[in-house]
Amino acid sequence: MTQSHPRISKAVIPAAGLGTRFLPATKATPKEMLPVVDKPAIQYVVEEAVSAGLDDVLMITGRNKRPLEDHFDRNYELESALQKKGDAGRLAKVQESSDLATMHYVRQGDPRGLGHAVLCAAPHVGHEPFAVLLGDDLIDPRDPLLQRMIEVQEQHGGSVIALMEVAPEQIHLYGCAAVESTADGDVVKVTGLVEKPDSADAPSNYAIIGRYVLDPHIFDILRKTEPGRGGEIQLTDALQQLAQDEKVGGPVHGVVFKGRRYDTGDRGDYLRAIVRLACEREDLGPDFRTWLRSYVAEEMQQS
Repeated sequence: MTQSHPRISKAVIPAAGLGTRFLPATKATPKEMLPVVDKPAIQYVVEEAVSAGLDDVLMITGRNKRPLEDHFDRNYELESALQKKGDAGRLAKVQESSDLATMHYVRQGDPRGLGHAVLCAAPHVGHEPFAVLLGDDLIDPRDPLLQRMIEVQEQHGGSVIALMEVAPEQIHLYGCAAVESTADGDVVKVTGLVEKPDSADAPSNYAIIGRYVLDPHIFDILRKTEPGRGGEIQLTDALQQLAQDEKVGGPVHGVVFKGRRYDTGDRGDYLRAIVRLACEREDLGPDFRTWLRSYVAEEMQQS
């Protein structure tokens, strides 16, 4: 019989990282504000949360992250200028970000890892289950991963993480899950977790990607979690404790994602994400694809 669990209403988005892989672009601009076609990456993430029914969004920020708050706030001077020009299309785009969700912000202060960033959300979240969305992973809106994760959490309780199969030689770049199959083809029971293991030591090729639905007991564990890999408090280490002891916070399940994911945390993948999304846009795609084919053909002839 399906159990009833508290409805999830809050999303937490950690956004305190320095973005060193994108220097010098991120020296004065938060990496989350880098444009993916014509929207900053962070807006795609907030839109995903809202599409899943989570319109209470807490962003964990740090120093030099003020542009994030400005982006989701009203800009009356710009709106007034666009109104006077009669530019209704651009006005709607400007207002869209400020009308998306109820936004809240808290500073992490001391950058002590993802686990510590999630712990900063405890006063806002309270004793409710909540979602965590990392800004480096953009999930295509045609593949409602977060909605599926919420369904699984409402059915089983506990916590749910997003998993994706990767090549064995890439698993050292991710947190990795040991799993058992369930009656649902896209859902697995997580029995163990390890952060960025060597390929030879990895329990599977199921990599954790940046979506979580967490039981609030995670906060109690994070408060006691010692710094792990990289000297940081790892969320993976806290989830490992939940997976080992279901009496504290319930089980941990994984949703195996096979849809479209755009990784903007790496410079090469960031560029590929822009190309893929631009190609799929109705307003940009036809002309851009034509130019891209021509460009690739010229490069092939010259090589």
